[in-house]
Amino acid sequence: MGSEFAYEDIASQEVEKYSYKHLREEVYQGHDCFVGESYPVDSKNSGYSKRISWVDKAEYRLQKVEFYDRKKSLLKTLTVSGYQQYLETYWRADSMHMINHQTGKSTTLLWKNYHFRTGLTDTDFNATSLKRVR
Repeated sequence: MGSEFAYEDIASQEVEKYSYKHLREEVYQGHDCFVGESYPVDSKNSGYSKRISWVDKAEYRLQKVEFYDRKKSLLKTLTVSGYQQYLETYWRADSMHMINHQTGKSTTLLWKNYHFRTGLTDTDFNATSLKRVR
Protein backbone atom coordinates (compact mmCIF):
# COMPACT_ATOMS: atom_id res chain seq x y z
CA MET A 1 0.00 0.00 0.00
CA GLY A 2 3.01 2.33 0.04
CA SER A 3 2.69 2.88 3.79
CA GLU A 4 3.17 1.06 7.06
CA PHE A 5 -0.35 -0.36 6.66
CA ALA A 6 -0.88 -3.70 4.96
CA TYR A 7 -4.21 -4.67 3.41
CA GLU A 8 -4.53 -7.24 6.19
CA ASP A 9 -4.43 -4.42 8.77
CA ILE A 10 -7.47 -2.55 7.47
CA ALA A 11 -9.55 -5.32 5.90
CA SER A 12 -12.65 -6.49 7.73
CA GLN A 13 -11.71 -8.72 10.63
CA GLU A 14 -13.82 -11.85 10.30
CA VAL A 15 -14.20 -13.58 13.65
CA GLU A 16 -13.79 -17.11 12.28
CA LYS A 17 -10.39 -16.32 10.74
CA TYR A 18 -8.75 -16.06 14.17
CA SER A 19 -8.54 -17.93 17.44
CA TYR A 20 -8.65 -15.84 20.59
CA LYS A 21 -7.28 -15.67 24.12
CA HIS A 22 -8.31 -13.19 26.83
CA LEU A 23 -5.19 -11.85 28.54
CA ARG A 24 -6.32 -9.23 31.04
CA GLU A 25 -8.21 -6.00 31.60
CA GLU A 26 -6.43 -2.67 31.95
CA VAL A 27 -6.78 1.06 31.40
CA TYR A 28 -5.26 2.41 28.19
CA GLN A 29 -5.37 6.15 27.39
CA GLY A 30 -8.20 6.62 29.87
CA HIS A 31 -10.27 3.74 28.48
CA ASP A 32 -11.12 0.64 30.51
CA CYS A 33 -10.12 -2.10 28.06
CA PHE A 34 -10.19 -5.81 27.41
CA VAL A 35 -6.76 -7.01 26.24
CA GLY A 36 -6.67 -10.13 24.11
CA GLU A 37 -4.52 -12.09 21.70
CA SER A 38 -5.69 -13.28 18.32
CA TYR A 39 -3.94 -15.85 16.16
CA PRO A 40 -4.66 -16.32 12.45
CA VAL A 41 -6.26 -19.70 11.76
CA ASP A 42 -4.66 -19.75 8.30
CA SER A 43 -1.21 -18.66 9.45
CA LYS A 44 0.39 -19.43 6.05
CA ASN A 45 -1.58 -16.56 4.50
CA SER A 46 -0.99 -14.01 7.26
CA GLY A 47 1.96 -11.73 7.71
CA TYR A 48 1.58 -12.01 11.48
CA SER A 49 2.01 -14.69 14.13
CA LYS A 50 -0.36 -12.89 16.51
CA ARG A 51 -2.02 -9.61 17.42
CA ILE A 52 -2.59 -8.16 20.86
CA SER A 53 -5.59 -5.82 20.94
CA TRP A 54 -6.95 -3.27 23.41
CA VAL A 55 -10.72 -2.85 23.04
CA ASP A 56 -12.69 -0.46 25.21
CA LYS A 57 -15.32 -2.13 27.36
CA ALA A 58 -17.92 0.63 26.99
CA GLU A 59 -18.42 0.59 23.20
CA TYR A 60 -16.09 -2.20 21.98
CA ARG A 61 -14.00 0.29 20.02
CA LEU A 62 -10.49 -0.73 19.06
CA GLN A 63 -7.88 1.46 20.80
CA LYS A 64 -4.55 -0.23 20.08
CA VAL A 65 -3.14 -3.29 18.31
CA GLU A 66 0.36 -4.76 18.48
CA PHE A 67 1.26 -6.87 15.44
CA TYR A 68 3.90 -9.60 15.78
CA ASP A 69 5.83 -10.89 12.77
CA ARG A 70 6.25 -14.56 11.85
CA LYS A 71 9.36 -14.72 14.05
CA LYS A 72 7.14 -13.62 16.97
CA SER A 73 8.87 -10.23 17.35
CA LEU A 74 6.93 -6.99 17.75
CA LEU A 75 6.63 -5.53 14.26
CA LYS A 76 4.08 -2.70 14.38
CA THR A 77 1.74 -0.88 16.72
CA LEU A 78 -1.55 0.67 15.61
CA THR A 79 -3.27 3.33 17.73
CA VAL A 80 -6.78 4.47 16.89
CA SER A 81 -8.23 7.75 18.17
CA GLY A 82 -10.78 10.49 17.71
CA TYR A 83 -13.86 8.30 17.71
CA GLN A 84 -17.13 10.02 16.87
CA GLN A 85 -20.60 8.54 16.75
CA TYR A 86 -22.69 9.11 13.63
CA LEU A 87 -26.47 8.72 13.40
CA GLU A 88 -26.42 7.65 17.06
CA THR A 89 -25.22 4.24 15.84
CA TYR A 90 -21.92 4.12 13.97
CA TRP A 91 -18.62 4.73 15.76
CA ARG A 92 -15.81 5.81 13.43
CA ALA A 93 -12.26 6.90 14.22
CA ASP A 94 -10.71 10.09 12.89
CA SER A 95 -7.13 8.82 13.08
CA MET A 96 -5.21 5.56 12.70
CA HIS A 97 -1.48 5.75 13.44
CA MET A 98 0.82 2.82 12.61
CA ILE A 99 4.44 2.64 13.80
CA ASN A 100 6.81 0.04 12.37
CA HIS A 101 9.24 -0.73 15.21
CA GLN A 102 11.65 -2.57 12.95
CA THR A 103 12.12 0.21 10.38
CA GLY A 104 11.32 3.25 12.50
CA LYS A 105 8.79 4.47 9.91
CA SER A 106 5.20 5.46 10.61
CA THR A 107 2.01 6.32 8.75
CA THR A 108 -1.09 8.17 9.92
CA LEU A 109 -4.43 7.78 8.17
CA LEU A 110 -6.89 10.61 8.81
CA TRP A 111 -10.58 9.99 8.11
CA LYS A 112 -13.26 12.61 7.57
CA ASN A 113 -16.52 13.31 5.76
CA TYR A 114 -18.19 10.00 6.52
CA HIS A 115 -21.49 9.50 4.70
CA PHE A 116 -24.19 7.06 5.75
CA ARG A 117 -27.52 6.10 4.21
CA THR A 118 -26.57 7.44 0.81
CA GLY A 119 -29.27 5.50 -1.03
CA LEU A 120 -26.95 2.87 -2.50
CA THR A 121 -28.31 -0.68 -2.64
CA ASP A 122 -26.82 -4.13 -3.19
CA THR A 123 -27.62 -3.85 -6.90
CA ASP A 124 -25.25 -0.86 -7.13
CA PHE A 125 -22.44 -3.32 -6.42
CA ASN A 126 -23.22 -6.15 -8.84
CA ALA A 127 -20.87 -6.92 -11.75
CA THR A 128 -22.94 -5.05 -14.35
CA SER A 129 -23.23 -1.86 -12.29
CA LEU A 130 -19.55 -1.86 -11.40
CA LYS A 131 -18.51 -2.25 -15.06
CA ARG A 132 -20.54 0.87 -15.94
CA VAL A 133 -18.60 2.96 -13.39
CA ARG A 134 -15.30 2.64 -15.25
